[in-house]
Amino acid sequence: MRKNVGTIDRIIRILFALGILILFLAHQITGGTAVFLGFAAIILFFTGTTSFCPCYVRLNIKTVKEEEKK
Repeated sequence: MRKNVGTIDRIIRILFALGILILFLAHQITGGTAVFLGFAAIILFFTGTTSFCPCYVRLNIKTVKEEEKK
C-alpha cells in the first residue's frame, strides 16, 4: 500500500474520529446515529493512522507530498 493521505489530512481524520468517540462517550449520540458514526470513526481512524485511503485510489487522489512518502 502506497501512502496517499497527507499529514494535514491524517490529522483531520484522526481528530474527527476522536470527536465522534467523545460525543459517543458523553451520550450525545445514540441509536442508529451512533452506529453509523461509529463505523465512520473507525474508518477515519484507520485511514488516518495508516496514511492509506482506498477511496483515494479509486478516485486517483493524493494529498501526500513527495517528501512525505519516504
